[in-house]
Amino acid sequence: MLILLPPSEGKAEAGTGRRLDLSRLSLPELTPAREEVLAALVALCAGPDDGAARAALGLSEGQGGELRRNARLRVAATAPADRIYTGVLYEALDLASLPPAAARLARRSVLVSSGLWGAVRLTDRIPPYRCPVGAKLPGIGALSAYWRRALVPAMAAAAGRGPVLDLRSGAYVATWAPRGEVAERTVTVRVLHERDVDGVPTRSVVSHFNKATKGRLVRDLLTAGVRPRTTAALVGALRDLKYTVEEQPGPAGRPRQVDVVVTEL
Repeated sequence: MLILLPPSEGKAEAGTGRRLDLSRLSLPELTPAREEVLAALVALCAGPDDGAARAALGLSEGQGGELRRNARLRVAATAPADRIYTGVLYEALDLASLPPAAARLARRSVLVSSGLWGAVRLTDRIPPYRCPVGAKLPGIGALSAYWRRALVPAMAAAAGRGPVLDLRSGAYVATWAPRGEVAERTVTVRVLHERDVDGVPTRSVVSHFNKATKGRLVRDLLTAGVRPRTTAALVGALRDLKYTVEEQPGPAGRPRQVDVVVTEL
């Protein structure tokens, strides 16, 4: 099983080890693309026009420190990606406290999407950075379109032959959409909050708590040692873990969409 996660906007303040070495990252076929995006980002953030750099990255005037950090990415200390990403999803997933067998499964199964790296494994050493996939970089253009061209062969290979659990947010889904037989063994998840409103059950899509629910869901799958071979087995495993799962009809050749319904956030 391949589990696709979004990155987090929140990241560790600093790495703790050696400098970045792109040749050591997983999915080595992405190295040329990573080098191109990294060079464009560093040049933008090290340049004289802070205003243009902030605009390209969607930063406020008070976030100038993000530009200075990006400008030093080539010489900054790194840490494994599982320590760099610190947002809501990763807090709920709590990788550091996983039992050894679950941690090994996470290292084999999880890929994290990234506007800067394309995708990384949890063990890949990267420095903290700020590069949303919605950014437009000089010489690169829109990152979502750039990665859409670069990711196709790498992600198809990473998907292997088993099911794919796609928990990425919409912006990152735009960088790679599974096609053909890979799409047919992909499951996407939407989190719905059900609550009683004047005696009527009402459901709504959640945002912040969507991330927390997905983090807990992945943690439960990893801790249970789930290794499904089909999408049906994956959906069944979620139900076995006491999640309320409802499948949504969809056209043939597209990912299987399921709703996870929660009553508590």
